[in-house]
Amino acid sequence: MPRGRRTATLRRLITGTVAAVCIALVPAVVTAAPAQAASTCASGGNIAMGKYYVVNNLWGSGSGSGWQCVWDNWQSGDTIGWGTSWEWSGQSNSVKSYSSAVLGWHWGWQRPGTELPVRVGDNRSVPTTWNYSVTGSGTMNAAYDLWLHTQSNPSGSNNPSDEIMIWPYKSGGAGPAGTYQTTVNLGGGSWDLYRGWIDAGNGVGWNVFSFVRTSNTTSVNFNLRDFTNNLVNRGWLSNSKYLTSVQAGTEVFIGSGRLDTESYWVDVQ
Repeated sequence: MPRGRRTATLRRLITGTVAAVCIALVPAVVTAAPAQAASTCASGGNIAMGKYYVVNNLWGSGSGSGWQCVWDNWQSGDTIGWGTSWEWSGQSNSVKSYSSAVLGWHWGWQRPGTELPVRVGDNRSVPTTWNYSVTGSGTMNAAYDLWLHTQSNPSGSNNPSDEIMIWPYKSGGAGPAGTYQTTVNLGGGSWDLYRGWIDAGNGVGWNVFSFVRTSNTTSVNFNLRDFTNNLVNRGWLSNSKYLTSVQAGTEVFIGSGRLDTESYWVDVQ
């Protein structure tokens, strides 16, 4: 299965000019989602939505060509609706983008009221719900991306120590970094658990753990604490680490499609 490689440099939001094809397609996105209030096709462009921000993170676009856009639809308290559409070609085993809703740190802080960071050992409940639809074809996933640090309040220059991905949905043969370890039952589903290491070069890197659901779902309702505790109980994750970020979005390898988040919510309790 293809493996997406991520580095600290590439994970940072890439700035640059927007491809003409992306600009040309903005009206089509607006027409398809008439309730939206804002949209962007810019690489690294983002839209504030309360304690979250939706970001068009095209971190791996150098391994192919194409475009991606994001937009917001609605917000009620801490629950939001948003969407993204894309068309990518190029290396089929390389991630081109991870457009997502960000809560907390992502090589820096943007929004107030995130309730993060929290120490893993404090065993705080982190419930989340995510209802979405996927259309199109190609290789992609819908995934949570959790970042952890040894620092209680990392800056933009502090790289993470651990990354936890949770894939409730995948298509086209998408597969995570690392190697298969075991299958676990958590959050109302069965998940294949992978373990690996992200080598960012120059002696920089972090642990990566991926929970890949054995059958796809487009309706998520679970507690992220169950996934961190599973790794702690295996001795793979230290209780002294800090959860600094929760993201939910789609990694796209190749193909064209669209992900519409009908409702999304996460809270630290």
